[in-house]
Amino acid sequence: MSDFIQVTTTASTKDEAAKVATALLEGRLAACVQILGPIESRYWWNGKIEQSTEWLCLIKTIRGKFPAVEAAIRANHSYEVPEIVACPIELGSELYLQWLRRETAG
Repeated sequence: MSDFIQVTTTASTKDEAAKVATALLEGRLAACVQILGPIESRYWWNGKIEQSTEWLCLIKTIRGKFPAVEAAIRANHSYEVPEIVACPIELGSELYLQWLRRETAG
């Protein structure tokens, strides 16, 4: 099992995505957060299909930090049920993975 994960979440505004990113980085919960957008999202909510413009955050961290990452996202997010999904990083540049581990060690 990989020690490294990429967590994704979406935010309703670029400012909200930046707030989440800042909280994660200042808390040393992530080594890197990339904010992409705007993106168009379509999803089921309360029994009907919705559409919205969102900003996607790609969060690089280590598996052991996931509970704290999830808590920080929830604390800085406006959604009732924010997307918080983690996928393992199975392969990566050894130098990059060393950097990721070092920057989340704080």
